[in-house]
Amino acid sequence: MSLYIGLISGTSADAIDAVLLDFQTWPPQLLATLAYPFPPALRAAVLALSQSSAPVAPAVLAQLDAQIGDTFADAAQALLASAQVDASRVQAIGSHGQTLYHSPPRADCPGPFYSWQIGDPNRIAWRTGITTVADFRRKDLAAGGQGAPLVPGYHQALFRDPQTDRAVLNLGGIANLTWLPAEPSAPVIGFDTGPANALLDAWILRHRAQPQDHAGAWAASGAVLPSLLAHLLADPYFQLAAPKSTGRDYFNLTWLDAQLSAWGQPAAPPDVQATLLQLTVDSIAHSLRSFQPTQLLVCGGGVHNLALLTALQQAMPTCQVCSTAALGIDPDWVEACCFAWLAQQCLARRPGNLPSVTGAKAALVLGGIYYP
Repeated sequence: MSLYIGLISGTSADAIDAVLLDFQTWPPQLLATLAYPFPPALRAAVLALSQSSAPVAPAVLAQLDAQIGDTFADAAQALLASAQVDASRVQAIGSHGQTLYHSPPRADCPGPFYSWQIGDPNRIAWRTGITTVADFRRKDLAAGGQGAPLVPGYHQALFRDPQTDRAVLNLGGIANLTWLPAEPSAPVIGFDTGPANALLDAWILRHRAQPQDHAGAWAASGAVLPSLLAHLLADPYFQLAAPKSTGRDYFNLTWLDAQLSAWGQPAAPPDVQATLLQLTVDSIAHSLRSFQPTQLLVCGGGVHNLALLTALQQAMPTCQVCSTAALGIDPDWVEACCFAWLAQQCLARRPGNLPSVTGAKAALVLGGIYYP
């Protein structure tokens, strides 16, 4: 067996996704999964920091880095206990960490450019006794790239098909898209289209004290406000050409409150939720128009939002919209699996990024290695 663990906490910061993969065969065998919840106070601290530009004491950041590192180690140990697998059998852990800030190169911004994922990998390696690979984004940024998205390389390895023009859509807090043309010589393209669940989750948490809009039911109870939708879609990010990437530090409640204030009309909260769902749909559909895929494979937490998937299919009637489960890949764990794969790529000294996606000047081995 060739066992690797993948760990990631996405922009929603609701849980650490942990997977145990066996890479002895391809596609790799998913042996165990675990959604390990963040302690509520820790999650609140992450969300507060990622949505604020206020100064933060270095000691606060250092403490949070240590706490999240310990929580990631807890997640890995809980995963192994549930699978009844000894840590000595695992080759490495790939830990994405928790993104606090992501400010990549943009034509309308002079920089400096940075991306910061916290969750001290030294603590993960020491606590688990397993070699840990982390800090995957910053070398790509150093080479002039966006540092994200990184999943298109894994999408290419898993899903590219010489018979099908296919796209893969990850619906996390942010939506990222991978274009996988059937033509073998054509480049893979990938980028963040904009918000997926981040604004939907934040808005329903504010108004109904619920962490998510289950199946999109609250959005379905409202009506899309066309003038508000047009106002939101006028944000410069949606006009940027790829490569591009973004995060919760951009698309958050502060952004939404400013947009609503500038729009200047009263709106019922369910109608805003319906409009936010349509914002996700329209920004994705607009991004796909130049590619015209025959199949759109969807993964990530948003795959469970039935209202969102229905609206996506309506927006792209000539494209089959389906979960990655149609190809035998569980949609909830694709991103965590990617970081197990990136750890394997790093240890084998193989590139983890795609310059055609991130805009980096070279294909690079990504990640720093932390030994126990």
